[in-house]
Amino acid sequence: MKKFIPILAGATMLATLTGCNEKKPSAEAETVSNNSAEQAATSASAPKSAEGKVLNIYAWNEEFQGRFNTYYKSKLPADVTVNWLITPSQDSAYQKKLDEALLNQDNASDNEKVDIFLVEADYALKYVNSEFTLDVLKDIGLTKEDIKDQYKYTQDIMTDSNGNLKGLSWQACPGGFIYRRSIAKDVLGTDDPEQVGELLSDWNKFNDVAAQAKEKGYFMLSGYDDAFRAFSDNMKTPWVVGNKIQIDEQINKWIAQTKEYTDLGYNNKASLWSPESSQGMGAKGKVFGYFGPAWFIDFCMAPASLDNQDAPKEIGNGSYGDWAFCKGPQSFAWGGTWICGAKGSDNIGLIKDILKTLTCDADVMTDIAKNSGDFTNNIPAMERIAASDYQNPFLNGQNHIKFFLDSAKAIDKTAISQYDQGMSEKLQATMKDYFDNKVSLDKAWENFYTAILEMYPNLTK
Repeated sequence: MKKFIPILAGATMLATLTGCNEKKPSAEAETVSNNSAEQAATSASAPKSAEGKVLNIYAWNEEFQGRFNTYYKSKLPADVTVNWLITPSQDSAYQKKLDEALLNQDNASDNEKVDIFLVEADYALKYVNSEFTLDVLKDIGLTKEDIKDQYKYTQDIMTDSNGNLKGLSWQACPGGFIYRRSIAKDVLGTDDPEQVGELLSDWNKFNDVAAQAKEKGYFMLSGYDDAFRAFSDNMKTPWVVGNKIQIDEQINKWIAQTKEYTDLGYNNKASLWSPESSQGMGAKGKVFGYFGPAWFIDFCMAPASLDNQDAPKEIGNGSYGDWAFCKGPQSFAWGGTWICGAKGSDNIGLIKDILKTLTCDADVMTDIAKNSGDFTNNIPAMERIAASDYQNPFLNGQNHIKFFLDSAKAIDKTAISQYDQGMSEKLQATMKDYFDNKVSLDKAWENFYTAILEMYPNLTK
């Protein structure tokens, strides 16, 4: 099977699983929906539609569509139609569909051209270092003043080797440990985030609590992959240097801990994004907690916690409200979605206004954070919320934003590479047999290298 598109620098087209089983709008591989003129009232600041009449947005789930519809749709020019081309990520479907469209960009009619597409951190460099993305400042027209309050790492990830900024995000993604309050009370005698946070503040303490949880009949983690990002995001060496594969010590630490947790019954042997993992978030779940950022709380845990999906999100509906947040044993960041303008778009003015509204407007960033619990990409806005009386209902009224502040400013993505997604997914898949005692550690590594070198034949062991 061909693994590369030469024009896109030979980068991986693997599926990305961020988005909690995609929240697919339908079972179809691709969904297209139109936001027509009747729902849109043009604001004074929105661009006039002297450009294109169709705005094509490529995404892999509905998260950005929800943000767009809530915080921008009313600004659309009345004669502009938005086409949402949503292709789930499984089996590389989203990147394949996007790559096909980008490769055909020059030949497509104006109404069929890609205007906006979304990328994730794990494969962002594939598009950042390509010819298909517009420079946010030089091509789209935003200014340094517009983007000055964003977290630096969110721009570093999207800056190419020539210093061109190729995309912006509405969110920053520092992570922590989201734990079940009732289980914490049973195991530790308290559910207070400050006290629980201190008891989980390093890996030795975390392991001690895992043993206590086991004695009480709980799982510290849902499964094999739960702690992976807490380790992998602290790598000092990229997965690939030159063309040679590197294994950072943080990866070996994750493998050792996960093997121990599996052998001792500290995890429930679930795979990330599996139904078994989500079930641990429900009322009958026995999982002490999950590692994740703010989007994981809002987009994954809150829906999975509900017994009745049609009833209000409130305490009493499943485990909703029986959760809290603390920093955990070490800082990390996970994920994020970036908005890119596609070269060849005939909607540059509209793209500029969308980016300015959804990633630069402090009031919008504040509203997104308060309404969804997302940690947004605006330093002053997050500092104001952290110091306010904001309460997150899923976390039983906790203001979790303040726990993220220091971690967000400290995020360093200098160790990322265009191979991150492929490396992470193949490692997790091949190590699973080792965790389950089906193969030795040496054999698991052999299987990993075999899979990776098949996927990336340009690399060496």
